[in-house]
Amino acid sequence: MKLNIVLVEPEIPQNTGNIARTCAAIGAKLHLVYPLGFNISEKSVKRAGLDYWDKLEIEEHISFEEFLKKYEPEKTNMFFVTTKGKNVYSDMDYSKMDEVFLLFGKETKGLPEDILKKYLSKTIRIPMRETLRSLNLANSVAIVAYDVFRQVDFKGLEEISKYFDN
Repeated sequence: MKLNIVLVEPEIPQNTGNIARTCAAIGAKLHLVYPLGFNISEKSVKRAGLDYWDKLEIEEHISFEEFLKKYEPEKTNMFFVTTKGKNVYSDMDYSKMDEVFLLFGKETKGLPEDILKKYLSKTIRIPMRETLRSLNLANSVAIVAYDVFRQVDFKGLEEISKYFDN
């Protein structure tokens, strides 16, 4: 399973750094879609990602339109993560997919409404109380990404803790 985490116009450098660290830990490719709300070389981004930056694959895209043209949602297993999602993220069966794209929008606005309407059947959400706006972006990425790996029995990730080995 190849997992792609796509951040569309992220605004908060610490979130992107934390997401980069998660991507490194699970072997996911990180896609950054411009414009970013910060400079990728900012200290806060690097600090949040710690020393994992050299352990992950990053692909940068000049715009969301360019990303969609290159990866074509109609032809890929692409899921748009949004509080307005039609489906619950854990109800999707990722286990039979060779490659999955999880798209997350900017922290203040999410993904564009026209895209969500166009690909409504590919929208997924994390259930939460109605009175709250959303979860933190880095937490949302971790929740959905780890569920994808859970469905494939964490294939490719450490299966047994070496901590207690004699």
